[in-house]
Amino acid sequence: MPLYLTEEDVASLLSPEDALEAVEGSFVRIAEGVVENRPRYRHRLEGGQLAVMSAADLGLGVAGVKTYAAGRGGASFVLVLFDAGNHSLLAVMEADRLGQLRTGAASAVAAKYLAREGARSLGVIGCGHQAETQVDCIRAALPSLDRLVVYCRTEEPREEFARRKGGEAGESYQEAAAQDVVVTITTSRDPVLRGEWLQPGALVCAAGANRPEARELDNAVLERAAFVCCDSKEDAQIESGDLIEPVEQGVLDWLEVHELAEVVSGQVAGRQSPDDIVVFKSNGIAAWDVALAAVAVVRAREGGTGRDL
Repeated sequence: MPLYLTEEDVASLLSPEDALEAVEGSFVRIAEGVVENRPRYRHRLEGGQLAVMSAADLGLGVAGVKTYAAGRGGASFVLVLFDAGNHSLLAVMEADRLGQLRTGAASAVAAKYLAREGARSLGVIGCGHQAETQVDCIRAALPSLDRLVVYCRTEEPREEFARRKGGEAGESYQEAAAQDVVVTITTSRDPVLRGEWLQPGALVCAAGANRPEARELDNAVLERAAFVCCDSKEDAQIESGDLIEPVEQGVLDWLEVHELAEVVSGQVAGRQSPDDIVVFKSNGIAAWDVALAAVAVVRAREGGTGRDL
């Protein structure tokens, strides 16, 4: 019988460490060519949109589709997981927490492979619920981190987030940007990170904007970067304003943009020098959702979590 898993079920089944392992494995299988991922597409709704994204992971033997409706009233996420061998339905699960974890884990994989050796500090621009798992997962990937600086425009959530995560509330964007690993996880349409604020050797994980008209990074970030990668080049060419506009303006060429899977698999070196500035542009791909959902289903079966459909 297929399972139904609620948000609470998913949260109880998966940790940041689980997400890091699952997403890293997804990148390995992408490089091996056993994952087929389809870019997100969006349908217009009254006052919102319906987004759909899917992937088949033949390495894990599963396939799935994640869809969500989002608008002014919030968002609702659901993932449907299938057995890729016998084509049976394995599970239907609420997928907001799943998405949080896999997005944070993708930045964590980038940090594991692209942060400079001995990185000690993490700066986060953005204080929303997606920022939570960015911190948790990157800390899981880089246990050496001993400083967190967070900044967002509103003081109260900034102070509260810093207290909850054991970090410092920065006084400006620049303070968060002056760390070894810098995450942007905002809903801004205009850049919140300027290249002039970055220290030599910084890794930038830009994980917020995933629309062609929205940017978190200014051109100087890309101009200073010695290495630029993304989760999926096909996706990035459709929805990554952080890369599309610099390419259109001649600041960057798509030939210079790699996929993180190439780094994880050892096909591309990534960072060449401790002083290199490196950029990972994350839009979010269904392959990560499917990989993490597969872990959740196994855990649920083992522990008797969820209910049969």
